[in-house]
Amino acid sequence: MTPPLTPALPPALDLVGIAVFALTGALAAARLRQTFVTVAFFALITGVGGGSLRDLLIGAPVFWARDPFVAPVCLAVAVVAWFTPVRWWAGRLLEWADALGLAIYSVFGTIKALSWGVPPAPAILMGVVTGCTGGIIRDVLAGQPSILMRPELYVTAAALAAGLSGAGIALGVSPELTWVLAVAAGFTLRGAAIHWSLGLPPHRGDD
Repeated sequence: MTPPLTPALPPALDLVGIAVFALTGALAAARLRQTFVTVAFFALITGVGGGSLRDLLIGAPVFWARDPFVAPVCLAVAVVAWFTPVRWWAGRLLEWADALGLAIYSVFGTIKALSWGVPPAPAILMGVVTGCTGGIIRDVLAGQPSILMRPELYVTAAALAAGLSGAGIALGVSPELTWVLAVAAGFTLRGAAIHWSLGLPPHRGDD
């Protein structure tokens, strides 16, 4: 196993990001009136999808297969989604929670890739993959337009958080300050997109 080269993000923050993503997956299945098995599967695949792909790409052991807390957290979130009315989660509360999870998970993915010796540029891309892949899988399974096919600032927010975390570590900024600034920046950009409906301009086609 490759020894870590940079400090890891606090595990509690990682679990927060996983729990938020798992909840979005569980609620997507609940809104479709699926069985508890499907709700639990959506919770797990959304919560760990991005991190699993990252670990496979960087050659690390798949994180949740060796962690005693990740799978139980995803299943606990599925239980919560199953026994609470979907209307409780209506509105933008979940979007804001997802924005925080996106920022945290993108930073975590970047820092883990760096700790496994991945160069800064691909490590930042690993952060984006970590933050966005679970949501993409969730949308595809639910038959909804993927976040990649919508102009809203989602992947861009993940890229900002990942980029700042990679740049901070590369420049020798203290890990704690790097984490805080990168998460805050990604969350702020995603929050601004939610509040003001910000998005990237589409291609003009043949105009």
